[in-house]
Amino acid sequence: MASADFTSLTFRDVTRHFGRRRALHHVTFTCEAGEIVAVLGANGAGKSTLLSIAATLLTPSAGSVLYGAQSARDGGIALRGRIGVLGHDLYLYPELTAAENLAFFARLYGMANVEAVVSASLTRAALLECAGEPVSSFSRGMRQRLALERALLHSPRLLLLDEPFTGLDDTASGVLRERLLESKRSGAIVVVTTHDLESIEALVDTAFVLTAGRAEPLRAGPGSLRQRYRSHVVS
Repeated sequence: MASADFTSLTFRDVTRHFGRRRALHHVTFTCEAGEIVAVLGANGAGKSTLLSIAATLLTPSAGSVLYGAQSARDGGIALRGRIGVLGHDLYLYPELTAAENLAFFARLYGMANVEAVVSASLTRAALLECAGEPVSSFSRGMRQRLALERALLHSPRLLLLDEPFTGLDDTASGVLRERLLESKRSGAIVVVTTHDLESIEALVDTAFVLTAGRAEPLRAGPGSLRQRYRSHVVS
């Protein structure tokens, strides 16, 4: 997969329609390796659509997305193997155990030492004691922790997280923040959408706001991330 590696994600004038509804409108931005980028906005602003396009799950109606210098079509399967996604759909099989879920994805990515990888991931998620239990018996927070490890399993270059703090208690939220910092230090590009601005404020390198499908940089200045976001929305 080394040939599919990249150090930037670029949206160039990306527009996406669903019938007559415009989800994104001429969105342009660039994220670099080692950055944590927050995408802020109200429900329905286009955040999940943006992440789905970045994940290659949707194609733009117009404009282009580049991973380094290549498109998703150019990079193909190898490029997709450099992307990790945590969305509203957690991509877990409820009838499988926690260990079986992670082992399935580890083999899908062609990873070696699958048992060791799975054990380490379950330990980080504080789920090792539940390794043999079906995911259908897990709470939302437990599933969220497992899905995060699934997304990080293959050390992706691009990590896309849609409301990752959902269902997490304070301890698990702290672990998530540390995992995001680890990804940043490893040179990953991290793009996260969340309404929990206090949880990500200390992590974010840059942020932009989606309003009715249009993206604007969040202005720097005094005040907390939430205060600056509120000022941006009402201005």
